[in-house]
Amino acid sequence: MTTQPNIPESTDDDLSPLLSEPFARAWAAPAPGLPGRMGERLGERLERSLKAEQGMVTVRRRKAQAEPMAEGVQQRWLYRAPTGRAPRPGEPRAASVIELEAGGRLALPPGGPREFLVLRGSVEVDAERLSLRDFLLLPAGSTPLVASRDGAHVFVREAEGEGDVERTLVRDQEAGWPEFAPGIRRRVLWAGGGQAALLYRADPGASVPNHSHGHDEECLMVQGELFLDDVLLQTGDYQLAPAGTGHRITETDTGVVLYAHGDLDLQFC
Repeated sequence: MTTQPNIPESTDDDLSPLLSEPFARAWAAPAPGLPGRMGERLGERLERSLKAEQGMVTVRRRKAQAEPMAEGVQQRWLYRAPTGRAPRPGEPRAASVIELEAGGRLALPPGGPREFLVLRGSVEVDAERLSLRDFLLLPAGSTPLVASRDGAHVFVREAEGEGDVERTLVRDQEAGWPEFAPGIRRRVLWAGGGQAALLYRADPGASVPNHSHGHDEECLMVQGELFLDDVLLQTGDYQLAPAGTGHRITETDTGVVLYAHGDLDLQFC
């Protein structure tokens, strides 16, 4: 991969227009019954939020560009690492969603270790039939054929380098959901070198305390909605938080199933 897609390199600043007119002038007026200026307090909150999100990549599914790859196959890019610098700890080489219509087929070129997670339908990857939420990890150098008889969406993550990983298959119907924290269950799909590929299932109202990232942390929303600080992620949305950043707020009102790739052991602050 040599080029960066036309996606934002920082968060989708949904709140940034609120810092401009006409809102800024309206908020500058005193708020009856409240000390100080509401505009100043809200502006400070927004500035803190935007500063915390600097360097993060947030991609909305509805905005991700679809690139035709073959007849009946398109690929929505979520992330492609820029060239010319050393990768961060845990940074992916690329992440995307491959969307196949019924009968669609795509041969992938050789690359680094690749993870596949089925988001919709069923698919064959390297002659392995995968259903909803099944996970497959292939070693570096593989040239898998991705095909679907009835149509499917599959998340694909390619790691940097020639990491020494073994072929790993985790079937959703067989894996279970071990308890991780109150209201949260976690499935370890793969782990090595302090990082891991994970599936989380959280109940409505569940939250994770303030934590930092020793590796790049990727979150892909499989189902439901999740607040990462002041950013609301919905089904199909993706966020990459670089190593060295953190999240003050991680909580869901709806309940959620999400894929994450990052620290095996969360670094709570």
